[in-house]
Amino acid sequence: MALVGVDEVDLPQWTAVDQRVADAGLWRTVQALPANARVVIGLAMRASRKLSLVTGLLKIVTGCVTAFGLLATADVLNVLLAPGSLSVNVVDSLPAVGVVVAAYAARALLEAASAAAEAVLKPRVEQSVHENIHAAVARVDLIAFEDSDYADLLRQCMKDGVRSIEYSIDAIADICGSAVQLVAAIVTVGLLHPLLAPVVLLAVVPTVWASARAAKLSYKSYLRMVTRNRRQSIASGLVTERATAAEMRACTAGPALVEEYQRIGRQLTAETQRLELARTRVRLAGRAAAGVGTGASFLILGLLLHANSLPLALAGAAVVAMRMASTSLNATMFNVNFFYEHTLYLELYTTLLEQTAARTRPTSTITAPAAPARIELANVSFTYPGQPEPALHEISLTIHSGQIVALVGENGSGKTTLAKMITGLYLPSEGTVRWDDTDLTEADEYSVYDRIAMVMQEPARWPMTVHDNIRMGRLSRDDEEAVKAAATQAGAADLLAENKVLSKQFTGGRDLSGGQWQRISVARGIYRQAPILVADEPTAALDAHAEDAVFRSLRALATEPDRTTVLITHRLANIRHADQIVVLDKGRIVEQGTHLDLMAANGPYAALYSVQASAYQPA
Repeated sequence: MALVGVDEVDLPQWTAVDQRVADAGLWRTVQALPANARVVIGLAMRASRKLSLVTGLLKIVTGCVTAFGLLATADVLNVLLAPGSLSVNVVDSLPAVGVVVAAYAARALLEAASAAAEAVLKPRVEQSVHENIHAAVARVDLIAFEDSDYADLLRQCMKDGVRSIEYSIDAIADICGSAVQLVAAIVTVGLLHPLLAPVVLLAVVPTVWASARAAKLSYKSYLRMVTRNRRQSIASGLVTERATAAEMRACTAGPALVEEYQRIGRQLTAETQRLELARTRVRLAGRAAAGVGTGASFLILGLLLHANSLPLALAGAAVVAMRMASTSLNATMFNVNFFYEHTLYLELYTTLLEQTAARTRPTSTITAPAAPARIELANVSFTYPGQPEPALHEISLTIHSGQIVALVGENGSGKTTLAKMITGLYLPSEGTVRWDDTDLTEADEYSVYDRIAMVMQEPARWPMTVHDNIRMGRLSRDDEEAVKAAATQAGAADLLAENKVLSKQFTGGRDLSGGQWQRISVARGIYRQAPILVADEPTAALDAHAEDAVFRSLRALATEPDRTTVLITHRLANIRHADQIVVLDKGRIVEQGTHLDLMAANGPYAALYSVQASAYQPA
């Protein structure tokens, strides 16, 4: 029985295109390759047009020089095997031998130059691709990260997609060079005798089929194992990462997690063995057929000699040319096949950019109000990706500037989701959210984000100094006194004085307790100076003194002109002075009013407040 995830799960939606490619016939597969080649070439050209053109030109020229060397070799054989004295023929062949030597020397220099150009080009392409991904993902709508398919596509692309582009550049460059050599070799063979050109294919076509078939087997195997690879990676992280290390030991769960990792590993190993055996059988069949084809080609060559249709001198040149043609065709198909094998991973990159673009809000010239006097939600509903039921149902709520609004309810009631709707981090599935008269679905998203500050229950733990952790609230602001004031108000002045790098990933770095991280988060929110402040369980990990200090700071912030504050907390004693208390249950507003109004109504809020108050009454 599976411990991490489940054994049988649906394939991610992003693999749908790849499944169609895997099921396609060989000809349809070959037809799809030019489009992928255009993607890679386009990336290379954008990274460096000059280097891309130089690399391609060098590959083509290298192929031409190799073909010229082949023709020069044929000339050497023609002279050596010509009728007459062997010593005379050897002397006469020296100029042709010199040409062959010059051709191979030129080829070596061109290959070195081509390798150097590729070595400079590939890092630039890789950098450009990474920049494209990060720039796109930085703008993707926040809700995309709640979609497991998108999150998995992003992980897979960062792991395999970028690397496949580098391999694809190698493959395309090599295809150019080997294809030129192939054309030259076939033309040379055809000039020696027209019948020899098609004969060359007899030895190569079976190998081509076997390579393509083996690649498709690998393609399908990857798709079958994509979810298990993901689960093994997760299982590995549970055993090896710091976040779970303490609890894993306290729960004595280590042996079970190791066994789960091993169990998934055995499944992957069995699939790999099955794949390699299948690929070996296909390649064996291809090589056997290629051997028959090679024998047939030499048989035909022998028949041509027997019938005096081909002089012996030209037959020697034909053998060299046929061998060259066979080698070039094999090299071409190997590189085509290599490129095909990375088509899946290359499409991870293109699919990620397509899905990211589809999940990114369009640019807008409408700017959100600098300090909205009114925030209004009208019949707002919201459903998370892949979930059958909405997290919020027909929410209608009006918040006025300067108010403190508290969102109350049990876990899972929709408080955090509603806060993200109020701030425009999430857009509604139905209904509208307006700041004054501006619909947030039509406003420029960055103008919306610029107006909000979020103090999260699980704040971001930036691997930076304490000082820079606070400055992350608004990096465009440069105010050292404000950093110190924010740290003091949040009870983090002692941490700022030490100013350590807050990450164990760095030598000399340190980590903080959950309460200390929350103080840093509160300081960050204070430093940001935004007209809309959302504090989501800002004191959940704090002691009583620290909690009191933080709430006093938040109340002080809330009294500033044009500041709207949304508080989410389970500790109802801290919200008695809120202007509005909104009680949520299963994504719906069930009560709304001031503390006194709700206590008088004797409904869900009064019941929750009484339960908490009773804990402080004498038994």
